[in-house]
Amino acid sequence: MFVQHRAEFVFSKTGKMKYISHLDLMRLFMRALRRAELPVMISQGFNPHPKISLQNALKLGAESDNELAKVVLHRLVAGADFQERLQSQLPQGILIRKVEVI
Repeated sequence: MFVQHRAEFVFSKTGKMKYISHLDLMRLFMRALRRAELPVMISQGFNPHPKISLQNALKLGAESDNELAKVVLHRLVAGADFQERLQSQLPQGILIRKVEVI
């Protein structure tokens, strides 16, 4: 049995990234989490995918400074380490502002 931890982070989407759709933003985070080698929990079933959710789906062309995302982890990671590793894999225009690991 896995012990699950949850990382909640606040991010901003500005500049040219405001033209990225919600689905593409989800893919962007999935790929960045994989490249950052963070211990993200993978769903079970026919089409496994990382367990990540974004609180709101922004309209195409909308900028935001305060969006909430949640990721389920199978191993505890320090918040600062999570932020540093994930931010290093994200493009300009996506900024991780705050991370809280629960």
